[in-house]
Amino acid sequence: MTELDSRYEVKSVVRAVSILEALEDSLDGLTVTEVAKAVGLSKSTAFATLQTLRAHGLVSDAGEGASRQYRLGLALVRLGQRAANQTSIADVAQPILRALTEETGLTARVAVLEEDWAVVVGRSDSRTAVRLDLRMGQREWPHCTGIGKAMLSALPESEIRAIVGRLGMPTRTSHTITDPDVLVAALMRARAQGFCLDDEEDAEGIMCVASPVVDGHGNLLGAISVTGLKADPALSKPRDVGRVVREAAKQTAERADTRR
Repeated sequence: MTELDSRYEVKSVVRAVSILEALEDSLDGLTVTEVAKAVGLSKSTAFATLQTLRAHGLVSDAGEGASRQYRLGLALVRLGQRAANQTSIADVAQPILRALTEETGLTARVAVLEEDWAVVVGRSDSRTAVRLDLRMGQREWPHCTGIGKAMLSALPESEIRAIVGRLGMPTRTSHTITDPDVLVAALMRARAQGFCLDDEEDAEGIMCVASPVVDGHGNLLGAISVTGLKADPALSKPRDVGRVVREAAKQTAERADTRR
């Protein structure tokens, strides 16, 4: 556990974490009374905290009244798997991103699909190209960014349509695809070639070339991309760059497989 400066400690969060840790040690679950005793809380505070955690799927319960048992919730499995995937692909991809930046002279990134959005979890900046405002952890639109389109291209058509249906397809530039049918057709072509282009679809003057990272079982792990100014000589032949990025994505998938 990381040591925390007491100035930043939020007591309600500490209580919640303490309860989750108490439930972690109990295979059969705990009653409210047992939880309260284990973490040193009043029964009313323990109950209120448990109900809040339960509402978010972090705790589950079974039974009635005083004998009701509380256990860890399935939402923790989902969050744990996502954290493991993000950490794994970020760690595995980092040396590949550096090599990609060295070869292309462009900013290289790795992202995952998080709640329908493309979220960058690793990057390697070019020392020579113009530094772009590409922030870590920032949500990016999947329908118009290279890294988002690459991940969509690895999904079934029904899932692609469901994602853009939930998020929408807002116009970002005059080049943005805003029709689901047109997007799906473009993604199917990109799937066949193994990489996607964002040719000023998200921001004027910016080009991104990206490829999905798919494991040996066909599961989407994320995507690898390079981004730069469209006028950059390195992007004068985007399809050549695409083949380089596709190979980097393949290497990332292979290394991720070996770590599982």
